[in-house]
Amino acid sequence: MKQRGKPGEEPEAGPIEGGRNGATVGGTRPLSAQKLITLLSTLGFFAIFSSTMSKSPVLPLFLTSMKAGTDIVGLIAAISPIAGIVFSFPVGLLADRMGKKRLLVVAASVFSTAPLLYLLAPSALWLIPIRFFHGIATAILGPVSSAIILAEYRETKGEKLGIYSSATLVGRSLAPMVGGAIMSLFASLQGGWNFRIVYVGTFLLALPVLALSLAMPKDGVGAAGMEKLGLRDFFTSLATFLGNRRLSATALVEAATYFVYGAFETYLPLFLQKSGLPTYQIGFIFSLQILAMALSKPLFGKLSDNIDRRMQVLIGIIALGAAFALIPLAGGIVAATLIGIVFGLGLSFSTVATNTYVSDVADEERLGASMGALSSIMDIGHSTGPLVIGLIIASYGMPIGFLAGFGVCLASAVLFASLALGRRGRGRERGRGQGDQ
Repeated sequence: MKQRGKPGEEPEAGPIEGGRNGATVGGTRPLSAQKLITLLSTLGFFAIFSSTMSKSPVLPLFLTSMKAGTDIVGLIAAISPIAGIVFSFPVGLLADRMGKKRLLVVAASVFSTAPLLYLLAPSALWLIPIRFFHGIATAILGPVSSAIILAEYRETKGEKLGIYSSATLVGRSLAPMVGGAIMSLFASLQGGWNFRIVYVGTFLLALPVLALSLAMPKDGVGAAGMEKLGLRDFFTSLATFLGNRRLSATALVEAATYFVYGAFETYLPLFLQKSGLPTYQIGFIFSLQILAMALSKPLFGKLSDNIDRRMQVLIGIIALGAAFALIPLAGGIVAATLIGIVFGLGLSFSTVATNTYVSDVADEERLGASMGALSSIMDIGHSTGPLVIGLIIASYGMPIGFLAGFGVCLASAVLFASLALGRRGRGRERGRGQGDQ
C-alpha cells in the first residue's frame, strides 16, 4: 500500500504503473501527488480543447465549403467515434503491457500532427482518414489517463478523476467559442482558409499536450511486454472483462448513460427550436449544463470515495433518465434549463462512480484493459443513441422517443442492481478500506 506522509503533507505519487517506488520526472526526482494530477489535468484540458475545436463548429462548415453533401458530412462526423470503439480496448491492454507514458506520447503526437493534415486536404473525402487518425488520439487519451489516476490515487481516486474530468470539460466548452471567434476574425480569407485557419489554432493548442506528455513520470514497464502480446491476449482479456458480472453490468450502465446523452445533445436542441426558443437561449442551456458538470465532478468524485459507489451509479442513471423523459415538458427557458442541469448533474454523479467502481472490481494488472473496454462500450452507446432514438421519434413522436431513453436507463439500472448489489455482486463498496468479499 502507498505510504502516507506527515499530517498536512501531500504524499509523493507512486510510479504510474501502480506506484510503489516513487514517480520520477526524467528519472531525477519524485513527483508529488498534487503535481501529477495537475500535470495530467492540464494535458487533458489542452488535448480536448484542441480536438473539440477541430470539429465544433468548424467541421460541418469546412465540409460544406468543399461542396460535401449532408450524407458525407454525417459520415465524416461519425468517423472519429468509430476510432474510439475500435481502439480504446486494445489501447488499454497495451497500456498494461508497454506502459502508460509511452501511449500518452503516442496520443500527443497524433494530437499535434493531425491538425496539419486538415490544411492539406484537397477534398471532403480526404477528411475521412484524417478524422479517423485524429480519433485515435482521443481513443488513447481517455482510458490511459483514467487508468493512471485510478492506479495512482488509491484513496482519493474519485476526487482526482473528477478534477481531471472537469479540466477536459472546460476545454470542451471553450473550444466552440474560440473556434467560432477565429472563423469570424478571418472571415475575409478565400479558398476555405477562413476555416483552415482554425486548424492552425488546434495545432498550436496541441503543442502543450506533446510537451506535457514528455514530462509525465516514467513507467515501470518495459518494451518486453510487447513481445509477449498476441491476438489471443486481446480476446482473452476481453472475455475476462465481459465474463465478470460486475464489470459487464457497469459497462452496460455506462453505455446506457452515453446512449441517452448522445440522444439528448442531438434532439433537445431540435425540440426547443420547435418550441420557439431562440438559438442563443438553447446555447445558454447547454453552457449551463456543461458548467454544472464541470463544477460537480470533483465534488461527486470525492463523495464516491466515501460512500457506496454502486448506489451513486444507480441514483445518477435514474436521475438523468428521468430528466430525459421530462423533455416534452420543457417548453420554456426555465423548465428547459432545470431539466438540462438535472441531466448534467445525473450524468456527472453516475459516470464518476462507474469509472472508480471498475477500478475497485478489476484486477490491478488488467486496469488499463478494463478502462479501455469501458471506453469502447461507452462509445458504442454514444454513437447508437441518436440513431435509435431518432428512429423511434420518427415513428412515434418525440414524447415516446424521450420515454424510450428513460426505459433504457431504467433497464440498465435494474440489471446493474441485480448483478452488483446481490450476494454474488458484492465487492469493494467504498473508496476506503473495503476489500472484495
